[in-house]
Amino acid sequence: MTPEELFWDLVEPTLTDPAVTRSTMMGLPCVRHHGRLFAALDTRNQTLVVKLPQEQVAQLIAQGVGEPFAPAGRTFREWVALPAPDQPLWQRLLDEARAFATTPTTC
Repeated sequence: MTPEELFWDLVEPTLTDPAVTRSTMMGLPCVRHHGRLFAALDTRNQTLVVKLPQEQVAQLIAQGVGEPFAPAGRTFREWVALPAPDQPLWQRLLDEARAFATTPTTC
């Protein structure tokens, strides 16, 4: 299964919620919860990109699980890129990113 297929397989069940919609972010396919971005697939390098609390992003990067998401050289501190397709990890972080998108502090 390609990373893109895995991304859509994991995202598909969330699309039954009317609050979750397909969209784009900087030309990348993504999903939003009530309009708030929470996950995307970087089609240039086939990585999952999720929005999480800054501290969690730093931890994932320090552990070597994720990489900074830095399109055009600007690092997004609440976004992390996950280069290795890992179904359980991607599922967990997609769920956490969606939950993070529902908190009022992520506006």
